[in-house]
Amino acid sequence: MADQVTSYIPLVEPASLEDLSQISNELKLGIAEHENKDYLEVVNGWLKSCEGLRLIEEETVPVLYPRIPGVKPARKDNPYNAWATKVTIKGEDSGLLAGKTVAIKDNVFVAGTPLTNGSKIWEGYTPEFDGTVVTRILQAGGTILGKSTCENQCCSGNSFTSASGPVLNPADRTRSAGGSSSGSAVLIAAGEVDMAIGGDQGGSIRLPSSWCGCVGLKPTFGLVPVTGSLGLEPSIDYVGPMASNVTDVAKLLEVIAGYDGGRDHRQNPHVTIPKYSQLVTERRFDWC
Repeated sequence: MADQVTSYIPLVEPASLEDLSQISNELKLGIAEHENKDYLEVVNGWLKSCEGLRLIEEETVPVLYPRIPGVKPARKDNPYNAWATKVTIKGEDSGLLAGKTVAIKDNVFVAGTPLTNGSKIWEGYTPEFDGTVVTRILQAGGTILGKSTCENQCCSGNSFTSASGPVLNPADRTRSAGGSSSGSAVLIAAGEVDMAIGGDQGGSIRLPSSWCGCVGLKPTFGLVPVTGSLGLEPSIDYVGPMASNVTDVAKLLEVIAGYDGGRDHRQNPHVTIPKYSQLVTERRFDWC
């Protein structure tokens, strides 16, 4: 259950006629003194509404699995620049992903680990809670090894726009790895992780997967919650699985798919998630 904390909105003192007169004079607004009384009523009414918001308790989501803050690996330990941050978070001892290592695209929240979204704009920001897909991976026994480099604000299908520098294709370092989930595809192709989380708006899972020789899936709209991730626009935002083979993609999809308690408004609460990991091994022949 989420904890309750006091709002971080600062306390604001009510305005006075003197305050409004000073502002009017400084900005050369030419507001008459008798008009300031009307403005004062409006301003203080607005501030009173803000005070009501300040008193609302905010929910904090508990972090369920221990970890230490992530660190940016040295260049010698990051030859393709595919890691944004390294951190080891051990999940449950058993589950569908037990024994599997996972990288998380750096637009998805991992509590205590810096998030850059491939851009200097986000420098200094560290999420306080895990994205829903992160929690589900850990609950299913996966081990998260870090955040994968992504393109600047996830806005490129190539692999040279990240603020940390280009992400290199392990098959040929002179060629693009594709984007924007560039680091996720590279880490899988290089054998550094078994699977990864990517994001897709216009090909950002599918392009790097195909360019690096791994498997990526853009899920059905609303199948996988985007709660706790940075997107571009809700009608085109997708979070999905990437891996070196179809079976692992099916396993990861089975774990991360499903209703998120209304936190992602695009989801249908009545959708039943099938056992993708079993379906992918069944032989089916549809005769025309």
